[in-house]
Amino acid sequence: MRTTLLGLCLLMCLESAAQAQVATYYGKEFAGHRTASGERFNPGAMTAAHRTLPFGTRVRVTNSHNGRSVIVRINDRGPFVKGRSIDLSSGAARAIGMGSTGNVRIEVLR
Repeated sequence: MRTTLLGLCLLMCLESAAQAQVATYYGKEFAGHRTASGERFNPGAMTAAHRTLPFGTRVRVTNSHNGRSVIVRINDRGPFVKGRSIDLSSGAARAIGMGSTGNVRIEVLR
């Protein structure tokens, strides 16, 4: 029991720690399409796609080059390209001054 509790605590601490990742974004070409969560994609919204985080999870994404950050809500699945960890909406990417691909730090907020 103690081992399980300790393991869960460690996992939660690791999840909330910021991790260096590669991000991309997607935008107007998908506007209005349904996301994996069922809602319609809005390129201007502060949303993102992640392969494993539950829908509704809030994540702080910080651009490693300029320090700007934004809080996004996970509402889709992806990216499905090796080496990439998160797909931001174009609005979120613009808010942190990211080009087509960027190095970011991701911090799960819940």
